[in-house]
Amino acid sequence: MFAPSIPGGVRVNAQRANACSPAASRAVALSEGAFTLLELLIVVGIIGLLMVLIAPAFTTIKGGTDVTSAAYTIKGVLDTARTYAKANNTYTWVGFYEEDVSQPSTNPPTPGTGRLVMSIVASKNGTMVYDPTNLTPIDATKLIQLGKLTKIDDVHLWTHTDNPSGAGEIFPTRPNVTQAYCIGNSSPPDSASPFQYPVGSPAPAAQYTFLKVVEFNSRGECRISNISNWPQRAVEIALEPTHGASVPQSIPANVAAIQVNGFAGDVRIYRR
Repeated sequence: MFAPSIPGGVRVNAQRANACSPAASRAVALSEGAFTLLELLIVVGIIGLLMVLIAPAFTTIKGGTDVTSAAYTIKGVLDTARTYAKANNTYTWVGFYEEDVSQPSTNPPTPGTGRLVMSIVASKNGTMVYDPTNLTPIDATKLIQLGKLTKIDDVHLWTHTDNPSGAGEIFPTRPNVTQAYCIGNSSPPDSASPFQYPVGSPAPAAQYTFLKVVEFNSRGECRISNISNWPQRAVEIALEPTHGASVPQSIPANVAAIQVNGFAGDVRIYRR
């Protein structure tokens, strides 16, 4: 009833058992699927070459994203000022100041490039609080601060030139805005009715004096500086990216223009 045992068969079965052991299986798998040192070196070399080639593209993409983010931040500040003016039947002002980004925000500030500082203030009593026939700095005791200062690093206010005139220069669909109504590094001239930060009563010592100003009235209409510059079809705030405090030597690939309609007050962003 039982088959006779075969001594040789015992040895064969033992060999098969050893071949199927976990250690043997791992050894076979490693010998069949492992990379050689030369293959690994080739793969690492290819990855390194690709990183060198695409690094500039990543830098450009990040720069473009930074400028776009800055443009939408400015749009948000302008929208806030306009909305408050209309909702409270008053006047608001948005001030722009550029300081040295390589330094912390000091008091008094360090003029320079690379950090844009913005402030929103409003009239306490709903009037324009200044005399349009005798323009002087706006009395800090007649203003209230709306929110905190907004600061954006690694951007530079830049006046877009328009050549030929009316062509929108580097933005094919961008309406031309004369330099007098473009807040940049060379225009407009300092406002004859600037305001300070902080404001309040009694008037505190000024940390910032905002000489580049956009004004909104209770109808949401917009103008540069004050009512003496009315009417204006559009106001523009122009930006270019920087690397810290270093301003590009030529027009960079990523620039932005934020335009505010002088009558309707709506804000549009133009990018290149």
